[in-house]
Amino acid sequence: MKRPNPVRALGPWLAASVLVIPLTLSAQTASPTQESDWRRANETVGAFKRGHVDILRWEQSNLPAEPAQGAQPQVIAVPTMEDAVRRAWLVHRGLAQVQSRLGLQNVQMIAAGRWVDLDSSLQRQVKDMGELLEVAVQARKAWMEAVTARQIERHQQTSLEAAQAANELGKRMFTVGNWSRLQQSPVLLAEASARMDLRRAKLAAAQTQASLIKLLGLAGLETALDLPDQLPDVPATALSEVDLQTRAVAIQGQLPNAEQLRNKALARSAIGAYLAAHAQALDSRDVVLKEREYITEETVLHYNGMLKSVWDLLAARRSQAQATADAIGAQRDFWSAETDLQWVLQGGVPENFVSLGGGGGKPAAAAGH
Repeated sequence: MKRPNPVRALGPWLAASVLVIPLTLSAQTASPTQESDWRRANETVGAFKRGHVDILRWEQSNLPAEPAQGAQPQVIAVPTMEDAVRRAWLVHRGLAQVQSRLGLQNVQMIAAGRWVDLDSSLQRQVKDMGELLEVAVQARKAWMEAVTARQIERHQQTSLEAAQAANELGKRMFTVGNWSRLQQSPVLLAEASARMDLRRAKLAAAQTQASLIKLLGLAGLETALDLPDQLPDVPATALSEVDLQTRAVAIQGQLPNAEQLRNKALARSAIGAYLAAHAQALDSRDVVLKEREYITEETVLHYNGMLKSVWDLLAARRSQAQATADAIGAQRDFWSAETDLQWVLQGGVPENFVSLGGGGGKPAAAAGH
């Protein structure tokens, strides 16, 4: 029978659950008064399903409500990249004429990100189509950056909660003499590191949302965006390289000679970045993250059997947290590469391509530009 996965099941409660045994043992060496206190504390904790971390959450949720600070911001839902594209188009009033010339079906395909299905001859037939596509690219990328930043912020919040629970229990173990100051240091440092990571994540989330708000023409208003919890899943299969090359040749036949040469170089780079980003996203999610989860699960079991130290457990958790952040970044990189590819296959000129730098990788310079 397959053992349940405690990492997926417990998530942020991992640190609290694996440190309960040492705390129980430490109570045995305490004075009668301390033992009585421990019994009462343990009975109280036992009333909560997940122990100390549930108590911390209960205390936070039952704090006195803060007084309202003026009017609440207007919340605007932008659930998909298509919604972001259509809102961005509204800011550029001249694009309404371009959409009219393209026709409803073509506009729908562009908004939905199905640019490879467009007739390549539209480049010569529809004036200012390039501007329409460029605004769509900007909206798609701003939306995916904002969604990614929010997702990483939530991940870092979960990591901090686990680190806080571990540090709280570590403090109690130190107080009753079951841990030395040196043994307490790793959990204290882990909480500080998680707190710093969350601070960076919150700033990134605020900045990317502000950029998206501005792009959508909402700057200056008391506005908040309702975004999805995560980006769309990476498709299991990438687009065929042969089909992409065929599409590239088709669009190059519609471009002036000077632009044809530039597009050939860009197409090679865009196709390569797209295929690499797709493979990277699948490996990051299906191999690296899955194995990190397995390692953490096994480390928990070994720790509970006193075969691993708390430092081993903390190292496993940190590695899994980094793998999660990298998987989120790889997912973002794929959709960014996919957007660049579709734009190049319509004659567009991206300033750069993704560099597959993990959670915070910077784009690489675009070839031929």
